[in-house]
Amino acid sequence: MNDMTAQLAEQLKRNPAALRSLMQSPDGQALLRMLTQGDRGAGLQQAAQAAAQGNPAQITEMVNRLMQSPEGAALVERINRAVQK
Repeated sequence: MNDMTAQLAEQLKRNPAALRSLMQSPDGQALLRMLTQGDRGAGLQQAAQAAAQGNPAQITEMVNRLMQSPEGAALVERINRAVQK
């Protein structure tokens, strides 16, 4: 996970209200669509469960793959800027 993604994850973990707001925003919805495409969310659900149990490796890999596309990287950057406001 790169520094920007790690910082974003830490900020959202400390602020559940910001996480709820993000997930209701257009960028949050776009993030969910990108993370769930292809398997109807099964991979994201499994990764989230593992992360909740202290193993963030799967979710980290998903975000890293997402950020390899220009659209995904731009989306994560917009989300990061929004969370820092």
